[in-house]
Amino acid sequence: MGILVTSCAGQDSASSTPDVNAILTAGVGTFAAYIFQTQTALVPPATATPTTTPTPANTPIPLVSPTASQTQVVFFAPTAGLLPTPTGTQYTPTANPSTLGFGCNNLQLIRDDSIPSGTVFKPEENFRKTWKVANSGTCNWEVLYRLVFVSGNDMFGEPQKLAKVIVPGQWTELSIDLQSPKAPGTYTGYWRLGDQSGNAFGSTLGVSIEVKASSYP
Repeated sequence: MGILVTSCAGQDSASSTPDVNAILTAGVGTFAAYIFQTQTALVPPATATPTTTPTPANTPIPLVSPTASQTQVVFFAPTAGLLPTPTGTQYTPTANPSTLGFGCNNLQLIRDDSIPSGTVFKPEENFRKTWKVANSGTCNWEVLYRLVFVSGNDMFGEPQKLAKVIVPGQWTELSIDLQSPKAPGTYTGYWRLGDQSGNAFGSTLGVSIEVKASSYP
């Protein structure tokens, strides 16, 4: 501004009168433009801000696969072959004892009450076999009824009379005294109940044992 004023001081006031206000306004505008350009050059250019890409709402979430270190629990079912099996000959009970009746007499085997199949005895050892049975017929078992040997080995059995009356629907126990054979081996005998005339009826009653020689002299 001083330069502008000085340059205009030597001119003739008579020939032209300078417009001081216009000179000042022009000088200020030029100075302001210079200052603006300088500040603009000093400001670093703005960088674009990266935008975040939205994740689609239906994007499946990956499943985590099990690792090898995970513990697996394994259940073992019991094996039928591991169950103990009784030794000796197993006799087969009558499947349908109702078909084995004789007249109004019949017998149903309930269970073995002594000497399970495969019981081991020494040679010539005495024992008593007992069966639990029921009168499944329509008439009484009389006192003269007794066991009748059917097949197998009788093991020196001597059947005794029933010695009591068993009415239909009532159960009782039938027993017989036996003796194991002298020679080692497996022995099985079958018996049935019979009336006064020896007519056998009802379920078959079996006994099966094993004879082993003593290890002592």
